[in-house]
Amino acid sequence: MAEYLPVGKVPIELLAELLGELPADESVVLAPGIGRDAAAVRLGEQLLVLKTDPITFATDEIGWYAVNVNANDVACLGATPRWFLATVLLPENGTTPDLVRRVGESLRAACASLGVSLIGGHTEITTGLDRPIVAGTMVGVVEPGRLVRPDRAEPGDSILLARGIAIEGTAILARECQARLAAHFDEQFLERCREFLHRPGISVVQAARLLHDRLGEQLHALHDPTEGGLATGLRELALACGYGLSVDARSIPIYPETRVLCDVLELDPLGLIASGALLAVVEPDATGEALALLKQAGIPAAHIGRIEADPARLELATDAGIAPLPKFPVDELARLFAEGRC
Repeated sequence: MAEYLPVGKVPIELLAELLGELPADESVVLAPGIGRDAAAVRLGEQLLVLKTDPITFATDEIGWYAVNVNANDVACLGATPRWFLATVLLPENGTTPDLVRRVGESLRAACASLGVSLIGGHTEITTGLDRPIVAGTMVGVVEPGRLVRPDRAEPGDSILLARGIAIEGTAILARECQARLAAHFDEQFLERCREFLHRPGISVVQAARLLHDRLGEQLHALHDPTEGGLATGLRELALACGYGLSVDARSIPIYPETRVLCDVLELDPLGLIASGALLAVVEPDATGEALALLKQAGIPAAHIGRIEADPARLELATDAGIAPLPKFPVDELARLFAEGRC
C-alpha cells in the first residue's frame, strides 16, 4: 500500500532531493534551496528577485495573506517588492459575485499598502474546491551588491527575532475557528486576535528593509518563518546558512493571545504558522544596534540564539535543560484542520 504524505509542506529531505536535480543557467544568482526565501536572477545591471507562494489555510481576506507572504520572502533577500501576479481559484457551488469582489479588494488593498503593482494573473471557478485558493508571484528588484545571501552567515553570529510568534496563526485561528473558540472567549478578545492580521500584522517588509538599509554587510541572513512555525523556520535557516544553531526558548516572544488560543486548542505555538515574525542573522558586534533600530521603529525584537559551527547541532534551551529543536511534520494549524477540531 502506498504511503501518503500528510497535509502541509513536503518533507525537507524529499524537497532537497528534488531541488538538487534542477539545472540553472548562468543568469541565476541564487538558485532554489531549503530556507532560501526566493530566487534571484540577473537582468542587465540589476537583480530580479522572484517568489511564488499559495494561500490554502485562510479564506477571510485571502488576498491580504497572499500579497504579504510573498512580499516578505522577496524582502528577506534585500529586494524591494514591485509587481504581483495572482492566480485565484474559486470553489464551484460557492462562488458569488460578492466573493469575487472581496478577494479582488483584498488583493488591491494589500498591494496598495506596500506600493506594489498588481499586474495580472488568472481567475477561475474550479471543480473540486471547497474554499478559495490564491497562488501569488511577487517580483522585486535589488542591486547585485545588496543581495542578502544566507551563506554569508558565520558561527557565532547572533540570531534575532523581530516581533513574536505566531501572528498569522493567531489571526487564522480566530477567523476560521470562531464557532469553536466562542465557547471559551468573548467577542472582544476574538476580535483582537482576528486583527492580528493587520495589527501587529503579517508583513515583515518594514523590519527587513530597516535592517538591510542600516546594517549593510553586518546583516548576514533574513528568513521569515511561515508554515511549520518558528521551529521549522529555524531548521530552514540553519540549512540555508550551512551551519547549526542554538536557541533559548525562554527568550522567544509569544503573544499572550497566541498562548491562550494554543492552550485551548492543544497546539504548540513553536509549530504554528508564523508570518509576521522575522529571523535575522547578524554579526555579534551588530546585535545591540540591530535591536535598537527595531525598537526605535516600534518593532519589538529579541536576541534568541546563535549560529553554531556543527550543522547537526540544532538545540533548544528550556527550563528543563537542553533539548533537540522540535520537529513538526505538519503545521499545527494543518493538524488542527485535518483532525476536524476547528
